[in-house]
Amino acid sequence: MLQKYMQKLSKLFSSIPKYLLAAVIIIVPLYPKFPLISVPGTYVAIRFEDLLLLILGIFTAVKILTNLKTFLNDWIVKAFLIFFGVALVSLISGIFLTKTIGFRIGLLEYLRRVEYVVPFFACLAFLKKETILNDLVFYLKLFAFVVVAAFVYGFGQVHFHFPVIITQNAEYSRGIALFWSAGSQVNSTFAGHYDLAAFIVIVIPILITLLFVFRDWVNKLIFILVTGAGLWLLIASVSRIGQVAYIVAVSLSILLLRKYKEAVIIVLISAILIGMSSGVQTRFGRILDLVKQEFHISKILGSIQPNFVILADGPTSIPATPAPPPAPAAADRSTSIRLNVEWPRAIRAFEKNPLVGTGYSSITLATDNDYLRMLGEVGVLGFAAFFLVFLRIGQEISSVFPKVRNTSKIIGGFFAGIIGGLVGTFLIALFIDIFEASKFAIVFWLLIGIAVFLARNIDYVQEN
Repeated sequence: MLQKYMQKLSKLFSSIPKYLLAAVIIIVPLYPKFPLISVPGTYVAIRFEDLLLLILGIFTAVKILTNLKTFLNDWIVKAFLIFFGVALVSLISGIFLTKTIGFRIGLLEYLRRVEYVVPFFACLAFLKKETILNDLVFYLKLFAFVVVAAFVYGFGQVHFHFPVIITQNAEYSRGIALFWSAGSQVNSTFAGHYDLAAFIVIVIPILITLLFVFRDWVNKLIFILVTGAGLWLLIASVSRIGQVAYIVAVSLSILLLRKYKEAVIIVLISAILIGMSSGVQTRFGRILDLVKQEFHISKILGSIQPNFVILADGPTSIPATPAPPPAPAAADRSTSIRLNVEWPRAIRAFEKNPLVGTGYSSITLATDNDYLRMLGEVGVLGFAAFFLVFLRIGQEISSVFPKVRNTSKIIGGFFAGIIGGLVGTFLIALFIDIFEASKFAIVFWLLIGIAVFLARNIDYVQEN
């Protein structure tokens, strides 16, 4: 009797991580960022997603400790340990050497980065090769549900005055309910419109590949509607870099499946729909106007020549009629802030300590370029260590992709989508601190964890 009870308990315990990962997929993107516990003296708050990840982290740590030696011999794990080791050195240096950060906020920001990758390690620890194909389909269906739910809420913000909860400054991060106004960006359940756009860029390329996996028209129709919902969210977010990254990511994903005609059709439809948005036209128009103005100013300055009149005593300069001052360049607030404030601030931080940077939180709330932010906060060593992680991950995925593309359609589609989403994410990181955005980063690392586990067990999955 006791043995039967223990078997049931063991089975229950083994199924909990699967549903904890499912809870992460649903709750992290959809639950608004209401603060549960505020940290005095900072804009940082403990939120519900932090408690969920803490529980998942405890389960993961227990599992890892039972097989610690194998875990530490993992090349990707070693790369992560190098990165977090450098980041810890940077934290200590920022507190005691450069004195650019405080202990409490610096430690919290460091722990945040560790928290974001918990789902990655959970996937490696708990996914099972015997059930991975079924689990993959289960998780992809959850992502489709999340996209539709985010669409419904975003549509409600525009048409039915659903509240908007964002954390784009210290005041809003307290959980203040706002309301959408005409002409503004749609955030849906996300903390900002850039987070929403980045989520679409990593998820929709995966879901759109399922259009070429399922044979029946019912499932095809479902995923067409899901893709349409995601595209509406992307357009409504009015994120210029998100829309460019989406086109690149979707194009690459479909081309990797060798669906060349389909790639042209889908990208053309997406581009037309994006281009028809008045908000998109306005924001891209500002950039074009800015470029035209800058080019025009440079042309005027280059055409001004000094006038000389030869007199008996030699050349004497007679000033030319002064040209009228050039018209000010068209205003583009986000571009101006990046060029004049955020990027120079990150560069100054890097110059203070090029090797390990000035520590997390030293560059305030935003840099809007994750590469510059990384160089400023953790220096060249941290930057190199971070991309060592992606080098290892890229080796794992690229080594098996040719093998699965023509054999397992679902897994081949998933890999094509995740590769496209990765490229899109790297593009977004040129203009957004995307790896610091919790709602995106947590989901991102969970998807990467699934991809790495699949890559390592692909032979078993194909044989069975």
